[in-house]
Amino acid sequence: MNNKRITNDYILSLRPDEVFVFGSNLAGLHGGGAARAAYDKFGAVWGQGVGMQGQSYAIPTMQGGVETIAPYVDEFIEYAGNHPEKRFLITEIGCGIAGFRPEEIAPLFTGAIGIENISLPRRFWEVLERTV
Repeated sequence: MNNKRITNDYILSLRPDEVFVFGSNLAGLHGGGAARAAYDKFGAVWGQGVGMQGQSYAIPTMQGGVETIAPYVDEFIEYAGNHPEKRFLITEIGCGIAGFRPEEIAPLFTGAIGIENISLPRRFWEVLERTV
């Protein structure tokens, strides 16, 4: 496990080059969990449920099964790869209010393994190490 690429369990502040990546709903109603933290602290925009906003990046997780989340994760990984000047701190998207388990969500981030500016939660790395 690459220790320098593990997202802290609690993110209270960000450096100027860091981005808080959180699970959202498509309507961008950032009312709870990491989405609320993104809205309160890191510039998430009320009514924007996808993509870069302020110092945060929204990945929708509330619209259905894992298969509906995958395209948004792929879009995020491409975005992060195109912005090496930023460090993206992935929270355990989908594993709170949305009700998924790390074993379901972590494999969506297989494409992030080789992208040095993406940090993943410890539990996501543990799943990826077992499955990749």
